[in-house]
Amino acid sequence: MTWRTLGISMLGTAGLLALSGCKQESSSTDRTPVTTAPQAPARAAAPSAESAPEDPPLTGGGTVKGTVSFKGAPPAAAPITPSQDPACQDMPLVDQAVLVAEGKLGNVLVRVRGLMPNARRSRPVVVDQHGCTYSPRVQGAVTGQPVLIKNSDGTLHNARALSGAKSIFNVAQPPNGKPVQRALPPDVEVLRLKCDIHPWMTSWVLVNPNPFFATTDAQGAFTLEHLPAGAYTLEAWHETFGTKTTEVTVKEGETSPVSFEFSAQDAKAAAQP
Repeated sequence: MTWRTLGISMLGTAGLLALSGCKQESSSTDRTPVTTAPQAPARAAAPSAESAPEDPPLTGGGTVKGTVSFKGAPPAAAPITPSQDPACQDMPLVDQAVLVAEGKLGNVLVRVRGLMPNARRSRPVVVDQHGCTYSPRVQGAVTGQPVLIKNSDGTLHNARALSGAKSIFNVAQPPNGKPVQRALPPDVEVLRLKCDIHPWMTSWVLVNPNPFFATTDAQGAFTLEHLPAGAYTLEAWHETFGTKTTEVTVKEGETSPVSFEFSAQDAKAAAQP
């Protein structure tokens, strides 16, 4: 068998494995085809977000700085069965949906609602697969901004993108394969990425009509900079606890403090239809 034939055989096998994983959780109405990202040639430079044109920097305006708190005891994290895949040895062993540290809630996307100037972004937002985990877990994107998905693991993944129950795309990525870039439909606001092969893997991209958003860190802190002076509605979004809103007035050159608070009761409200 020649090296060429062997390479084609291996890639075909990877595609079949991803197709098998995808069928396990697909609904009968989901006919989104699985595409396979080509294996990166040896020594070839993989495309990256840095290859896109620079986005114009935001300047002036004021700053919104705040925290997101969690009241009461957070729900217990569900355990995850360890994978036998050697590439997954650094995977988390409990679900990462709710991260509370000293009463502060991480992975909350705080954003300004509504259309504003300077809304376009040409560089893609990046989601990486490392240790059989998506990183980052939660991030924002501007309407029209593409998504670049990497596989830094030495194992096969597939990235299925969902908007609600609707499948947007589904791409198989060979071990350490070439990054895949995808545009998002204009009506998508909340995008969920999942891997059917490693079902604990989840990532969220919230699409916003302006670039003023930030994800809270492990201490529940966030900062929005260069907001034009004015009055705004801020929304805090969490994958388990839903949304909270508050109003804020921004003054040129000044910092405006805000805060949000979630509790376990918000999970019940968010689960209601």
